[in-house]
Amino acid sequence: MQPVTACNLFGVRTDRIFARLEQEPARPLTPPPGMSGTRKTLFFATLALYAAIVAAVLTTSRLVRLDWQVMLFRPYKQWPELHAFLDYFVVLGQRGPTAVLVAAWLGWRSWRQRTLRPLLTLGASLLLLNVTVGAAKLGMGREGPHYANRIGANEMFLTGDIFPSGHTANAVVTWGILAYLATTPRARRRLSVVAAVFALGVGTTTVYIGTHWVSDVLLGWASGLLILLALPWSEPLIARVEAYLLSHWYHFREGATPLSARLRTAGARAEPVAARLGAREAYPAPRRGPAFPEAPLAEPALPTALPGDLPARAGEPRTHHPAHARQHAARSERSPVTPAGSRRPYGERTVSRTAPIGPRK
Repeated sequence: MQPVTACNLFGVRTDRIFARLEQEPARPLTPPPGMSGTRKTLFFATLALYAAIVAAVLTTSRLVRLDWQVMLFRPYKQWPELHAFLDYFVVLGQRGPTAVLVAAWLGWRSWRQRTLRPLLTLGASLLLLNVTVGAAKLGMGREGPHYANRIGANEMFLTGDIFPSGHTANAVVTWGILAYLATTPRARRRLSVVAAVFALGVGTTTVYIGTHWVSDVLLGWASGLLILLALPWSEPLIARVEAYLLSHWYHFREGATPLSARLRTAGARAEPVAARLGAREAYPAPRRGPAFPEAPLAEPALPTALPGDLPARAGEPRTHHPAHARQHAARSERSPVTPAGSRRPYGERTVSRTAPIGPRK
């Protein structure tokens, strides 16, 4: 019987799971993807489609007639059993919930690959989405199907803000960024299929529940695709921002090191300087004066009396105190003390002129 281990518990290879949770080794810096010829062709073709949709709505062409036909058909009344499910499915196009989910995934990718590029790319794409789609919504001011005023009209330049569809454009960008950041061709193909399913599903769901015209969804798909196709142009700026943030992060980590580590680092940096200067110049020996010859000093003789045991009068014999006859410290071990009186012997002191001359009575 095969023993149960952490690697074959319930038939699941947990070693692969834990391997995925570890950080990948540091990779060499690779240049960001450039704008290829195929991508440029797709970008300008999508831009032309964007302009054609806007012109078709402004001129109240057949596209506007199709908008009204689908609106009057009322799909949510034709298939009411789908309404409950699609109310939840359309959340995959809302900016808040999808941004949190994708940011969590890309944050883990950034930690594992030791790079900020996934998060910075997501931030750049959402910034472009808010600026471009928001400006188009406010600039064209189209009313939605539930607030239409006149049958057959394009409902432009009023008080609405539904042209292009924000849910559709957000679904294209948010889920498409996963395919854009994929590291292998196989993962890129799979994530492209997932992003296409979500983008198409969210767009058609908004038409089903009656919150957007068909032309709104078409322009939303074009708006999101334009942002994904234009992302390589923003890669140099993303690389500069990443280098700036990482340099400040490393500087902050060095400044937050303990004081002992900083002192050790400073000492390690000072060692080569001392080696270049030489031990003699870095630590000069003390200079010897005439009182300190080059020959080693002889041991001083033990004094028989302390300096304080001087006789009270000149000519009187010195008193010997055996208790004071102890070994004194060497000259180098004594602490410098400034004497209170004169340094000259007692017999050589100058007698004060005010003192009387002659024997004491």
